[in-house]
Amino acid sequence: MGNGTSPEKGLPDFKGEVRLPLLWNKTLGEGYAPPVISRGRLFLSERIANSMRVFALNAETGKELWSHEYKSDYQDKYGYDGGARASPVIRGNRLFHMGPEGIVVALDATTGKALWRVDTRQTFGVVQNFFGAGSAPLVVSDGHGERVIVQVGGSPPGSTDDDVRALKGNGSGAVAFDASTGKILWQSTNALASYASPAKANLPGFTGSQILLFARQGLYGLDSATGRELFHYPLRAENLESVNATNPVVSGNRILLSECYGPGSVLLQVEQGTPKVVWSDEERGRNKSLQSHWSTPILREGVLYGCSGRHEGNAELRALDFETGKVRWREPGLGRTSMLSIEDKLLVLGERGNLHLLRADKDKFTELARLDPVDGTGRLLLRYPAWAAPVLSHGLLYVRGRDRLVCLELIPGK
Repeated sequence: MGNGTSPEKGLPDFKGEVRLPLLWNKTLGEGYAPPVISRGRLFLSERIANSMRVFALNAETGKELWSHEYKSDYQDKYGYDGGARASPVIRGNRLFHMGPEGIVVALDATTGKALWRVDTRQTFGVVQNFFGAGSAPLVVSDGHGERVIVQVGGSPPGSTDDDVRALKGNGSGAVAFDASTGKILWQSTNALASYASPAKANLPGFTGSQILLFARQGLYGLDSATGRELFHYPLRAENLESVNATNPVVSGNRILLSECYGPGSVLLQVEQGTPKVVWSDEERGRNKSLQSHWSTPILREGVLYGCSGRHEGNAELRALDFETGKVRWREPGLGRTSMLSIEDKLLVLGERGNLHLLRADKDKFTELARLDPVDGTGRLLLRYPAWAAPVLSHGLLYVRGRDRLVCLELIPGK
């Protein structure tokens, strides 16, 4: 659904420390992305030596079904690993994946056969971003043909990373590819790339649907069919090594943006084609409502639940009013977290592999159970950094940490 909310039902009434049944686990290469599940298959990627490998597993057994490999020369400037930052995307029987080096591949989801491929560095002149390419593609099908929207952010010929502040765009901030052939359908904006994924919206006052691109220079609203720029709201921290990484949270004509390097969060209302500020953390000084790093907040019944803080030591889980930004409660000590909303609960994964089940309580932090994945000796199965969001499908929970993917039974009998 793209909003951090699972439609699954039947979550047991867990209390205290619970050991979920471990169905299988798999050793992985490098990467930070969560898997995606479709029709009993699990899709994921890993970096091993100089190869990027996109593969499919039987989601219930972990048995490999196919794999597709290509050479990857990505080297991180800050010492992070060379795996993918964003998950694959499935639409019908096609898989779309963007690696950290900027290569976009389209594969047959049944066989792994390559359908098309684009090296965005060569095609659009992308100068390596701080942590490589890390935005997942968005597939749109709304009467104008099925297309894959990719945040590219290329620069003119001769551009280098000698002075990142001087980098300019070349009209490829977002690019739409034909889902079947990889043909370029449109490209738009001079935005440089961030780590947030494009989001689809249907805002009032516009004809057709829109693409929301939270790029390096802020939020862009684009016409989905043509790529025409509809509006731009600037948002970025002043310090050089800062990123926008969380996806926009959309409710009606309101859009919440959040980052952790300076400005914090802002709630926008789009009126007559123009974004206007409802509330902004820039007005709150040090007492910012929410500074989300990479984990997109979850909106439930007018309350926003999210992780606030740039570093593990200052990270807090928070609940705040969507309409006002007022913080209702905050809970430190969990590390930087990712979440999944299930029924009236929140499943929270900390970056050390700690797994918490909370009641989605707008008034206080209410922990119901600890579901830490552990081995027979009680040691955590997941190692830092467990930065991928948890995934639930047909009662099975998939969580990823450093060099390992674990499958647990969360809802029996599904």
